[in-house]
Amino acid sequence: MINMGFVRVSALSPKVTVADPAANAESILDLYHKADRQGCSLAVFPELALTGCTCGDLYNQAALLKAAEAALCCILDATEDIDAIAVIGLPVRYMGGIYDCAAVIQHGQLLGVVPRKVLPRKSELYEARTFTPGSDICCDIDLAGRSAPFCSDLLFSCEEMPAFTFGVTVGDELLSPDAQGDFLARCGAAVIANPAAAAELVHREEMRKSLLSAASARLSCAYVMANPASGESTTDMVFSGHGIIAERGRILAENPPFEGDMCRADVDVDMLIAESNRTAPIDDLPAVRFSIRPKASLERAISRSPFIPEEPHRAERILDIQARGLARRVSHVNAKTLVIGISGGLDSCLALLVAVRALDMLSRPHSDVLAITMPCFGTTGRTRSNAEILCNELGVTFREIPIGDSVKQHFTDIGHDYNDHSVTFENGQARERTQVLMDVANMENGLVIGTGDLSELALGWATYNGDHMSMYSVNADVPKTLVRHLVRHCASKSAPALSSVLLDILDTPVSPELLPTEEDGDMTQFTEDLVGPYELHDFFLFYFLRFGFSPEKIFALARHAFKGEYSEDVIRKWLSTFLRRFFSQQFKRSCLPDGPKVGSVGISPRGDWRMPSDAFRTAFEENL
Repeated sequence: MINMGFVRVSALSPKVTVADPAANAESILDLYHKADRQGCSLAVFPELALTGCTCGDLYNQAALLKAAEAALCCILDATEDIDAIAVIGLPVRYMGGIYDCAAVIQHGQLLGVVPRKVLPRKSELYEARTFTPGSDICCDIDLAGRSAPFCSDLLFSCEEMPAFTFGVTVGDELLSPDAQGDFLARCGAAVIANPAAAAELVHREEMRKSLLSAASARLSCAYVMANPASGESTTDMVFSGHGIIAERGRILAENPPFEGDMCRADVDVDMLIAESNRTAPIDDLPAVRFSIRPKASLERAISRSPFIPEEPHRAERILDIQARGLARRVSHVNAKTLVIGISGGLDSCLALLVAVRALDMLSRPHSDVLAITMPCFGTTGRTRSNAEILCNELGVTFREIPIGDSVKQHFTDIGHDYNDHSVTFENGQARERTQVLMDVANMENGLVIGTGDLSELALGWATYNGDHMSMYSVNADVPKTLVRHLVRHCASKSAPALSSVLLDILDTPVSPELLPTEEDGDMTQFTEDLVGPYELHDFFLFYFLRFGFSPEKIFALARHAFKGEYSEDVIRKWLSTFLRRFFSQQFKRSCLPDGPKVGSVGISPRGDWRMPSDAFRTAFEENL
């Protein structure tokens, strides 16, 4: 699994025996072995786990400090065969000071000792009275019979997978304006291991999750927080063992307060590094190298539809972004009419819904939309009927302009045989439709609204200077799977008649309808039979553009996400098709019309995606 860029991490809360490091070492070892058996590569234990976090002034006692060091030595001696890295909290005496530390260990070796960098002015645990801040410490230390770096500004990096780089921040520091986790993440840590010791209060559970979600989103990292559980002193406080694993704003796993002793999750460090690489590290910190054996399994669910938002209200937000972008453009150019080619298909349906919404924002009548259907050789009765019904239900102006005779005349003019159903036959129709729309827009002082979506542009499934071109393209950054989602959302909120036609449009196979119909009028051209399933292409597109993943990793993710739906051979075939078309069709994306960006993936040549039109794909297909 490590070769896929995923690392399994865990937050553990062992049973505590206050001021008895030997007993605590046994509890820690039990959970450490459990985490290793479950394939974890990083196991984070609570702050001061070897002694308990409620020892108070006992931390000043030499006997307790000596016992903690001896307990750490026992753990090291007993874990030479454990591949997982453990981060274990303990107090350490050094040069006259006592430090609140985390020992980082693996294979019986002490990789590093990280002291808490800054102590709070006021704390439930009185650390400031007992411990020395570690902000000025950066040296080597002899501890538990081993020598290791002793520094709060320290990174740990995997030899086999450099993306798996983590830092350690000790204590409940997320409310601090200068949190150490922020610094470590900005220096290149994809994962922040956070041994903490915060008591349970009525509001703490929600606050922790909110803080970790926000921090992991802001820093594009994963946070692994472990808190003490049962056994800590309840003289003044109660501890719940609340463990949390957060990644880029999401809670991946949680050990709820007072329930269990462990949570684990698979963290995508490739994704995190891809995000953080957008900004250069602010400092070059010393890094301790380690090795991890590859893991074979993946427990994390991978969404088949990464473009589809989980929250229902975001569909409305996307539609509003599209509509407000169009409304602004209409106002700026003082357009009297919005001209849309309406086919009865999904893309033009969404563009029409957006256009109507834009006019509502401008307090203008829906009749200011001029929807033109242009039937030709491949138009079916179903799509033609749906186009008209949709326009009538929305109250827009509807016009039919048949283009069959014009296209035949054009074929005669250029010497093309009508029976030759090659790309010339298809593109001639698409360009004729665009010419009609542009000329009508000139006549009506209007804007031609583009209907093509992000998936089609990525695959180059658009006729250059045909449906590829418009005066404002509202769907340019909306992939096909999201188009379906938005139309279905509109159907769920519409009156019965409008909802019915929207649902029928959703059920209609995607087709450009550029080849003649069957004798019974049925369509003969199905887009997904030719270029592949859009759910696969959108999956490929998201991870290719959003995170720059290699085709090898995209294939592995798709194989996991679509298990039972598509075979490995089918996924590989369409991924190869995606790469071929994406590289060969860049020239179409280099001259796209304006359009609003709605999500984290965009393909506008002006701000989101710059690529030479003559780039080769060889290096991208080598390992596929």
